[in-house]
Amino acid sequence: MRILQCVPNFSEGRDPRFLEELEHVLARYPVKTLDLSMDADHNRADCTFLGAPEAVEECAAALCARAVELIDMREHTGSHPRMGAVDVVPFVPIRGIDMSEAVEVARRFGRSFAELHGVTVFFYEEACTSEGRRNLADVRRGEYEGMAAKLAEPDWQVDAGPQVFNERSGVTAVGARMPLVAFNVNLATGDLAVAKEIAAAVRHSSGGLRYVKAMGVDVAEEGIVQVSMNLVDYRRTPIHRAVELVRREAARHGVAVRECELVGLVPLEAVGDTFAYYLQISGFADTKVIERHLLPEEEP
Repeated sequence: MRILQCVPNFSEGRDPRFLEELEHVLARYPVKTLDLSMDADHNRADCTFLGAPEAVEECAAALCARAVELIDMREHTGSHPRMGAVDVVPFVPIRGIDMSEAVEVARRFGRSFAELHGVTVFFYEEACTSEGRRNLADVRRGEYEGMAAKLAEPDWQVDAGPQVFNERSGVTAVGARMPLVAFNVNLATGDLAVAKEIAAAVRHSSGGLRYVKAMGVDVAEEGIVQVSMNLVDYRRTPIHRAVELVRREAARHGVAVRECELVGLVPLEAVGDTFAYYLQISGFADTKVIERHLLPEEEP
């Protein structure tokens, strides 16, 4: 069985009708929806679905086409970094498909999306065309407001679509990557400066953990702040290591961890590693989990 996953992120997190529109699209394709959610503070919606590679690519095209129709970036505000209506479209090989095939899907999808909708596309992670575009944060730097100037720079010739900035739809990043764990640590304080300082200590780009991206975010509705993290390789930097570093850095500021949030889905392996760490179980493997034995065996 060949299974490909797609996790598009859209710049709309406050109108529930947007999710209804995505649901209508998803229902038309033979894919399995694992998660569909939005966040008002981030003003962002996430969708996770999987299936046969051909069906996933077709469904992603339809979802992104509908998002471009509905979202006007000229009216968008939110706490999460963003640069386009369809902000990012990663393809993730899950079973029976290797990363090189996922890269082929990502690049084919990106070129088609760019041509059909007149949206600038950059390829990132394993689909990148240069190392300077591997890191999504580098591609997105400057965000929507800075993209017109960025497209005028010689180093930012587009991978697909127009070199001229599309004000309504912005810019889209399309990539191929391994499963990512999106994980937030909410702090028992409303001091955004503390969250930003902790995020700087945790993320790799400023001297922290190698496979962690992090930023401090204001969760205004709850009167708190959070350290919002993406763990881009949970095998090399597991969840518990990132959480414990946040906890230690927070303690330096006299701040407690209030709770943690998992955004979207997480691989069983990542959960097992965290479970084993906190319970100090020696030699734990996911074969110890009953439900693991209900999964079909991988094809050779």
